[in-house]
Formats: sequence, C-alpha cells, structure tokens
Amino acid sequence: MREGKPRVSCRKSLVSPYGTQYVTYASFPQPLGSTDPIALAAKGIRFRRGRRRGNIERLVAVGIVMTDLAIRTIEALRQEHDALVDVAHDLTDDRLSGPSGASEWSVAQVFSHLGSGGEITLASLNAALGEGEAPDGDFNRAVWARWDAMAPAEQRAGFLEHDRRLVEKLESLTPEQVESLTMPIGFLPAPATAATFAGLRLNEVANHSWDVRVAIDSAAGLREASATALFEQLSGDLGVLVGFAGKAESIDERVVLAVGDTGYSVVIDDGVSLQSEVDGATATFAGAPEAALRLIFGRLGSAYTPDDVTVTGNVTLDQLREVFPGF
Repeated sequence: MREGKPRVSCRKSLVSPYGTQYVTYASFPQPLGSTDPIALAAKGIRFRRGRRRGNIERLVAVGIVMTDLAIRTIEALRQEHDALVDVAHDLTDDRLSGPSGASEWSVAQVFSHLGSGGEITLASLNAALGEGEAPDGDFNRAVWARWDAMAPAEQRAGFLEHDRRLVEKLESLTPEQVESLTMPIGFLPAPATAATFAGLRLNEVANHSWDVRVAIDSAAGLREASATALFEQLSGDLGVLVGFAGKAESIDERVVLAVGDTGYSVVIDDGVSLQSEVDGATATFAGAPEAALRLIFGRLGSAYTPDDVTVTGNVTLDQLREVFPGF
C-alpha cells in the first residue's frame, strides 16, 4: 500500500483495502481555509497541521494514516505467524530445548513468552471490544505459571495456537473498529489505538521471532514488512520503547545517527529516541535497516552483524551496543 512516506496531492486520493478513499499526506499552496481540506473533512478525513515551509502549509490526514498503519502492522503479524509455523514444525527436540537468540532463554522458552503474551493480549483485546473482562494481575500471573509448567513441545504447540487466535482476531476487526478502538496501556501516556496496540505485539513478535530463527540460521534478520512497520511505530506512539531500550548515559556527547537513506535517525542525548527525520546527523549507520532495529533491541552482537554494516561519525558500533544492551 504505502511505501515510505509519500507526499500526494489531496486531489489524488488512494483506495484502501476497505474501498475507502483516503489521503495519506496532503500539501496545499493555500491557507488552511482552502475549500479543498474543508471538502475532504466533510467526507470524514481528519487533518492536523504539519510543518510550514515558505508559503506551503502541509496537512496530515491523521486518522487515515493510523488506520493504514494498523492494517500494515496486522499484515506483518500474519507474516510473522506463518513464518514461525514453518520454523516451529521443523525444530527437533534438541533445537527446541537449545539456546535461542535471547541469551537467557531456550527456543521453547521464547515460544512460551510469545504464547503467554498472545493469550494475555487477546484477553485485553476482547475486553476492549466488550467481549470479556479485562485481564488483571492475578489473571496474568496464572497464565505465566501455566505456561512455565509446560514441557517444551507443549510451549511450542501452545504458541502456535494462541498466536493464531490473536492474529485471526486482529484480522477480523471491522474498519470502524480499527478506526475507533482504544485500549489503556499502563506505560503509555494515552490510550492505545488499534495501530499502537498491534504495534506493541509486533515489536514483541518480530524480535522474539528472530530469537527463534537465529538459532538455526545465524544470518537471520527481521522480516521486511515487520521492520517497515516498526520504524513507523517506534518513531511515533511507541517511541517510549526505544527510550526504555537505550542507555543514554553510555555516551558523552550528542549523537544523531542517520539510518542509511531511510530518513530515520536515532538520537542519543538526554534520552534515546527514534526520529522520522534526520536533523544534523553526526554519524551514519550503513547496512540493512532491519539491522538498525536489531541494534536498538540488543540483537546486533558481533556474531549476528552482517558484513556490510558500518558506523561512521562521532560514535562507534561498539559504543552503540553499550547504549542498547538488549533485553
């Protein structure tokens, strides 16, 4: 659907998978009072003010962009699930009980983490839809205890079942639900939209899917669809996750790390953030964009770093690994 960050005229509407005309970004060489945005607003397209450059004032179609992001995030979750189904079925018992890309977990324990998380996430989604009680601490602890007690093969099978249920539930959301659904998430400053809620799950699944796949393929990377959606998520409402992952105190000077030519940058100052622009780059990360995401979440150790990855400027790759020790 949307590749990168297109800038399109409001008169060149696109068509969503649901058949609804929408605009991702619209630039107007007129004031905001133009009849063009008013006409679009009358059709249900919501805008916020963007940056002004010269006599160009940009309007951003907020609600429609978020709906698009939700769809692409759910599609990425489907791809992650289908890929893990194939990997899981091919794992021997020794591989299942052996080490994963997560240093303290076996492959089966990664499946347990994802499966129990999927069960809790589905319960939260059902509650937001009015189809059940919201899970509380006792519910979560009971789920974790049950999964911890499973044998490795049961953890694998349980993940496949509960992740399937969650992905299918997300795929069943109507366009109206995708647009209007909100869910409280304790560490977020505002209730999560459907896009943000799905993004939280994708961040978990994409990274831990890599933990499973790298156990049998040391050259594994994040899936392209997941990486694309996560760059947008982590530079937006889920930016707090990058802040949690980074240790800014490991660096003595401000770093603005341009991520290749993606238009994104990692900024290390008083805190750590992923930005959807590059403002005054002091360093450059060259290599596949997915590798930059793995770096942020502590999954770019020397054994898993592609040969074409380099960092130049006022920070080194080893220093960045100290900033992002992983979890």
